[in-house]
Amino acid sequence: MTIETEEQLERLRRVGAIVAAVCRLMGSRLEPGMTTRELDDIGRAALERDGCRPAPSLVYDFPGATCISVNHAVAHGIPDETRIAPGDMVNIDVSAERDGIFADTGASFVVPPAHQAQERLCRSTRKALNRAIQTVRPGRRLNMIGHTIERTAREDGYTIIRNLGSHGVGLSLHDESPGFIPSYYERDDRRLMTEGLVFTIEPFLSTGAEMAEEQADGWTLATAPGIMTAQYEHTLVVGKRGAIVVTI
Repeated sequence: MTIETEEQLERLRRVGAIVAAVCRLMGSRLEPGMTTRELDDIGRAALERDGCRPAPSLVYDFPGATCISVNHAVAHGIPDETRIAPGDMVNIDVSAERDGIFADTGASFVVPPAHQAQERLCRSTRKALNRAIQTVRPGRRLNMIGHTIERTAREDGYTIIRNLGSHGVGLSLHDESPGFIPSYYERDDRRLMTEGLVFTIEPFLSTGAEMAEEQADGWTLATAPGIMTAQYEHTLVVGKRGAIVVTI
C-alpha cells in the first residue's frame, strides 16, 4: 500500500495504535499456568472492543485471533491448551483490520525468571529492528533493511530465520506492494522505498536456526527444540525524512 491522503494515514495510525496496545496488554497479562488460548481470548476481546477484526482469522481462517508461539515455535502458533511455564519465551503477534486498513505488530516476552541468554537475544533482536527502521528513507533500496538486520545478527553471534521476514501491509495483511522483504541482504533486490509506502519490519534472530519448518498442525513454524528465536515487529510508513512508525 502507498499512503495517498492524510485520511488514509490517520486510519493506519488508528489501527496501528490499537494492535500495539493489545500486544502490550497481552504481554503484561502473561503468567505461569495460563493457556495460550486464555491469552488469545484477552487479545480478541481487546481488539473487538476497539472495533477491530482480528486479521489472521479474517484473512486466512486461522484458528485464533492472534498468533502465540512458545519456545522453539517461531511463528503462527495456534492458541490452544498449551500451558505457559516460568522461563518460557512467548512470541505474541497481533494484526487486525479497522475501517479497511490493516496493521501488524509483534514482540517476544520471557516469563520470569528470564535467563541471561534469553534477555541478550531479545535485546539484539530489538536492536536489529531499531537499526533497520533508521535506514528507511525515500529513494533507498529495500534491501538495506535485510542488510542491516543480517549485519546486526552476525555482530552479536546470531543467525537469521531466512524464510520469515518483513512484508507489505495496509490494504491487506500481506500487501503485494512491496511484497516480501528478506531479513538478510539480497544483493539483486533493486526495489526502492518510495514516499508513502507501508510495510512491516520484523527481524527473527535465532541461536542457530536458519529455517522454520511447518508443523503437523499446518500452521505453526518451528525450529528444533532447544533453539531460541526472538521476533519484534512494527508497521511503518516511508515519510519524507524517515520512517513513520504507527505501532508504537
